[in-house]
Amino acid sequence: MSATPQQPPAKPGTILKVLSYNVHSCIGTDRKLDCARIAEVIASIAPDIIGLQELDVGRRRTGGADQAHIVASLLRMEFHFHAALHVAEERYGDAVLTALPMRFVKGAMLPSSGEQRGALWTEVTAGDRTVQVFNTHLGLRRRDRVSQMTTLLGPGWLGNADNADKPRILIGDLNSIGRSASYRLVAKHMKDVQLEAPRRPQPTFPSRYPVMRLDHIFVSEGIEVLDAEVISTSLTRRASDHLPLLATIRL
Repeated sequence: MSATPQQPPAKPGTILKVLSYNVHSCIGTDRKLDCARIAEVIASIAPDIIGLQELDVGRRRTGGADQAHIVASLLRMEFHFHAALHVAEERYGDAVLTALPMRFVKGAMLPSSGEQRGALWTEVTAGDRTVQVFNTHLGLRRRDRVSQMTTLLGPGWLGNADNADKPRILIGDLNSIGRSASYRLVAKHMKDVQLEAPRRPQPTFPSRYPVMRLDHIFVSEGIEVLDAEVISTSLTRRASDHLPLLATIRL
């Protein structure tokens, strides 16, 4: 009787699911305002680290709700929010959510000649590993996107000297397709999860009939991409005008 072949040992490392999701102020393609629906989408995907863009906090147009707090509470997660737009009591911006230990590092504006944009930097701890997580939403103007990405890659953000040997993840609606200048800038320094994954890259916008790959997750060298998937279901096609992008990585 032949011996049963032994399975190869599992690779060491921490596996994480990372999500990028532009939630369009929690207003769906059916024009319904529904924070709980956004939380339902995220819960169905069960990511470990989430970067959300286009959240309203205290804005009249969405009933004055703190959308970052509502979504995080429904998911039972901690969050950090950074407002790219802050007029009186109304705020609009991006957030990082996770149930893992997380600390805020930095939130700041990015150079903008059009609508003001910003970025958020947190450090997330998973087991005995830490990862630097950056979340942003770049502008609609080409010149702004190039300037914003150059800033993000610089010493104040991803290019910080203390980050040289640390795993880094950039999450965001970059408003950039693969041949754009801003995309090419970051692709020189980090890996696009959709290009590293075994399946073909998929578009994320608009959610009902997606034709453009605007939402991205980039990772630094040393992070292995196991999979990347755009989540297209009847629910995600209604919940926002962007589809969520999920990456499974190993630190």
